Amino acid sequence: MAHKQNYLERIELNKQRRLEAGVVSDHFPEVSGMVIQMTYYQNGANPILMQRVVNVFPSGYAYFNMECMVKGCVDGGFDLTSVVTNMVKKHIKLGKGKLVCKGKNDELASNHASIAYKISIKYKKQSK
Repeated sequence: MAHKQNYLERIELNKQRRLEAGVVSDHFPEVSGMVIQMTYYQNGANPILMQRVVNVFPSGYAYFNMECMVKGCVDGGFDLTSVVTNMVKKHIKLGKGKLVCKGKNDELASNHASIAYKISIKYKKQSK
């Protein structure tokens, strides 16, 4: 029962964080959409944990913190907010990089998980 309670609390906290983040069109009015492609890696025999594609629309939440997918990771994840913000500020259309999870757990190595990401941003056409 405690597991279900923790899960429900995490879901509620995630909803609250999304609401607090606001919508993409408010933060980045020049953006017409973006696609975030991620490959999650973990230490172990099968290093590729998952591949994920997230489509972000102007009406969507400006919340770019992706959870760590490794079971038992506490307070981990991958925050792409600064990456997206810098790309929009500089009007960059394509960005790639890697992030390492900073989550903790006595049983997990410090580099237990990472992601490789590719972000494509489409901007609204400038009227002249």
